[in-house]
Amino acid sequence: MAAKWIEALTGSLEQKKQYRQYKARVAALPEPYAAAAKAFERYFMVNGGITDGDTLVTMLGDFADLWERAAADETPVSDIVGDDPVAFAEAFTEAYVGKRWIDKERNRLTRTIEELEGKDER
Repeated sequence: MAAKWIEALTGSLEQKKQYRQYKARVAALPEPYAAAAKAFERYFMVNGGITDGDTLVTMLGDFADLWERAAADETPVSDIVGDDPVAFAEAFTEAYVGKRWIDKERNRLTRTIEELEGKDER
């Protein structure tokens, strides 16, 4: 019962556990893979805007898998991300459908305009 109450305030404890596991996996990567993964993670958090916790931890888990495989195979970072790291980051996040921060603002904008249109008709 206490866990449900805590989760109501702080969010899913399982998701927090999965996120901590992801962070540990990235921290254990050899260079330059760890630095690349951390740089992309920062970009994901600023630009990705995923608000659905399940989607986010799934995406980050898959992302850690990608870098672990690249490190094991000694694949150069540039072979993974290509010539445009931003395009890679955006394509990677687009593969994970979930609620995003921008969805809230899009809905807010649409609602506001619809309400204004209703007032214009009076």
